[in-house]
Amino acid sequence: MSEPWLTIIGITENGLPDLPDASRQALDRADLVFGGPRHLALAGVADKGRPWPVPFDIAPVLAARGRRVVALTSGDPFWHGAGGTLAAHLDLSDWIALPVAGTVPLASARLGWRAETTATLGLHAAPFARLRPHLARGCRIIATLRDGDAVRELADWLCTQGAGSARLTVLERLGGPAERIRKAWAQNMDLADIAAPVAVAIDGAHLPRGAGIGTAPGRPDDGFAHRGQITKSPIRAMTLAALGPRPGALLWDVGGGSGAISVEWALAGGRAICIEPRDDRIALIRANIEAFGVGHLVTPVQGRAPQALSDLPEPDAVFVGGGGSAALFDALWPMLPTGARLVANGVTLETESLLSALSARHGGDLTRIDIARAAPLGGMRGWQAARPVTQWAVTA
Repeated sequence: MSEPWLTIIGITENGLPDLPDASRQALDRADLVFGGPRHLALAGVADKGRPWPVPFDIAPVLAARGRRVVALTSGDPFWHGAGGTLAAHLDLSDWIALPVAGTVPLASARLGWRAETTATLGLHAAPFARLRPHLARGCRIIATLRDGDAVRELADWLCTQGAGSARLTVLERLGGPAERIRKAWAQNMDLADIAAPVAVAIDGAHLPRGAGIGTAPGRPDDGFAHRGQITKSPIRAMTLAALGPRPGALLWDVGGGSGAISVEWALAGGRAICIEPRDDRIALIRANIEAFGVGHLVTPVQGRAPQALSDLPEPDAVFVGGGGSAALFDALWPMLPTGARLVANGVTLETESLLSALSARHGGDLTRIDIARAAPLGGMRGWQAARPVTQWAVTA
C-alpha cells in the first residue's frame, strides 16, 4: 500500500511537547499544514500553515491530494473534529490519524468522572436544547462551548429549564500551561474572563426530582407546542411502541400535526422526516424539534402525501395519523421496503373501515384503543371517555 498523503493530528494546548514522535515527524515532513490559527501557532509550522476557511470547508485539503499534508485538530480528531468530516470524503488508504487526549478524557481526569457514564456533547456549534434528553437529577455531562460568553448563556438557559441548582465546573484551556478550573452554581454564575477553548461539566446531583424530560415515550402533551392537533400522550406511547424505534432508523411521519411523534422517535435514537401540508403546523413542528433539541434528527417537509413522499429516502417505519385515505395507502404500500413497519391511527368510522379492510388485505395487527380519564362530575368525579382510536400495525 502507498503511504497516506494526509495525516490528521490531534494537538493539545501544550503544543509540540505533548505530541508523539510520529506527529512531530509528520509536521516536519509536511508541505502544507491546515488548522485553526491557534493550532497552527501551537504547532509552530510558520509558512507551511494554512488556516481553515471561514466558514469551515475541507475543500483546500482535498485539493492538495498528492502532496504531504497535515490537518490539525483539537485532541481527538474524531470527537466533533475535522477528522470525521475528512474521512467521509476519503479512502482509508488516503489518511492516517494520530490522536491525543481530547476534552473528554482530560476533563474526566480532572474531575474523576467515569467517561462511560458521562454524557458528552459538542455545543460549540449546537443549541443548548441538545442537553434536554440528558438533563436530570444525578446527571453528569461534559460539553464543549463556543467561547467564554457561552458559559454565562448556558447558565442562564439551565435556569430557564429549572436546573439552576446544577453545579458547573468551568474547564479552560485544558492540557496547557494556562489551564484553569473553576466551579459555580448555574443560578449564581459569577465567573469572569473565561478563556477559550472551554468546556463545562454539569453535575446534576442537586437538581430537583423530576427535573428534565422522561425517557419513555408518551411525554406530557403540555410539553409540546400544539393547537389541539397532537397525538395524545397515552396514544402516542402506544403508537411509538407499535412503531418500534431503533437507533438511526428513519421514520416517515405522514401528516405531522405538531411533530410530537417525530420528536419522540428522535428522542428514542431515530431520525424522522415529518411531512405536513399546512404552514401553521410546519411552524409548530419546527418549534417542537428546536425545543427538544432534535433539529439535527428531524426534518420538516411541507407537502401533501403521497406526492411529497416520492423523493424521500427509504423509511424503516411509517406513521400515518388521522388523515389516511385509500389513495394514500394505495400509493404508500408499494413504497415500503421489506421489513419496514407501518402504523396508522384512525378515529372516524370511515378510517376504521379502511384500516379494517387494509388489515384483511395485508395482515398485521388491528387494535382498538379506548381511554377514559377521571374528570369532575358535579361535586364528584366520573370517567370521561376520549374518542376511541383504531390502530393498524403491519410489517411489510
